Amino acid sequence: MRVLVIGSGAREHALCVALTSDPAVEALACAPGNAGTGALAEAFALDVRDPDAIAGLARTWGADLVVVGPEVPLVAGAADAIRDAGIACFGPSAQAAQLEGSKSFAKHVMTAAGVPTARAWPVGGPAELETALDEVAALTGGAPYVVKDDGLAAGKGVLVTPDRDAALAHGRGVLDAGGAVLVEEYLDGPEVSLFAVTDGTTVLPLVPAQDFKRRDDGDGGPNTGGMGAYAPLPWAPAGLVDEVMATVLQPTVDEMARRGEPFGGLLYAGLALTSRGVRVVEFNARFGDPETQVVLPLLQTPLAGLLHAAATGTLAAHPPLEWRPGSAVTVVVAASGYPEAPRTGDPVTGADGDGVLHAGTAVADDGTVRSAGGRVLSVTAVGEDLAAARQTAYERVAAVRLAGAHWRTDIALAAVEGRIVL
Repeated sequence: MRVLVIGSGAREHALCVALTSDPAVEALACAPGNAGTGALAEAFALDVRDPDAIAGLARTWGADLVVVGPEVPLVAGAADAIRDAGIACFGPSAQAAQLEGSKSFAKHVMTAAGVPTARAWPVGGPAELETALDEVAALTGGAPYVVKDDGLAAGKGVLVTPDRDAALAHGRGVLDAGGAVLVEEYLDGPEVSLFAVTDGTTVLPLVPAQDFKRRDDGDGGPNTGGMGAYAPLPWAPAGLVDEVMATVLQPTVDEMARRGEPFGGLLYAGLALTSRGVRVVEFNARFGDPETQVVLPLLQTPLAGLLHAAATGTLAAHPPLEWRPGSAVTVVVAASGYPEAPRTGDPVTGADGDGVLHAGTAVADDGTVRSAGGRVLSVTAVGEDLAAARQTAYERVAAVRLAGAHWRTDIALAAVEGRIVL
């Protein structure tokens, strides 16, 4: 099988690592890729926002399967263009990808499917924003307020704050930029990320993970695209995956099929385990980053065959998934100034170490690896248990050198210490 991966982040590097270990993969390409994927796969310059360019590359390279990593090309229609070219694609259509592209659309689908989620108020103007915040306060008895950009925002379009003025300012900023806003009730409890591979009918869940959205230790600082993750979750309630399958994943896939907009690809459910039960925080339409970096190393089932089965509607015939024992932890090394104004162009050393997945990197003219984005590396380790994986991951982080680099020191610490209480 010739497999083309679309994207340039650590998620795509993790996909390439997993695909490289699959004996069914005879050729691998990653476009545009980064300094890490270049060691594993052919690289091609590519504008991932251009569906026709993606389909053209898949055709000329002779891909048997295209795996679309980021959300932007999916919402733009990349999967549609690839399938129109007669090539199997792991990723939903543009219409189905609205589960991530529009939070309001996702809420409509969840309501129709009976999926438990936070109550929400769509906002189209400043007056509606103030009214929605007042209704949230009346419903919950006060703060915190949750204000979301309705469209794609690279994981950074959500503000959770006790400050009504800050909530107003965030919402108005989105509205002034021509966007729409969703105000939601706050969901308490720990968050869980659960991926599911689906062909639009059959759904196969992967292992749950937890990511860390805030930039700083103790969940301080601004929201980011994710500063680290771990899997599996030693504290997760027994039967959690079965419950989410029955109440969230399968009903959502069934509702999309009922609408004539079948969702095939990776359905990512961001969940809150609240005092009132499981609630959906959000859906994504692709592998999450950085959770992919800890889920895929634990998957023993060959990845290419699994994704091809989902892309070709044959997932029901796929064997049950097999998992390696142990745990995985990844720690994101971010550039100075991330997420507001990340500095780029700095040399990175130690980036060729074990478990180091590249994200925002590029090879300079002099052959050195340089930072080229906000999240520069995802440093990953697998261990016999969570404590061992965490220790090794941080030992590997210590071997990386990047001027002004920032990383959290508490990824998976609460779980190791047994401080997560449901």
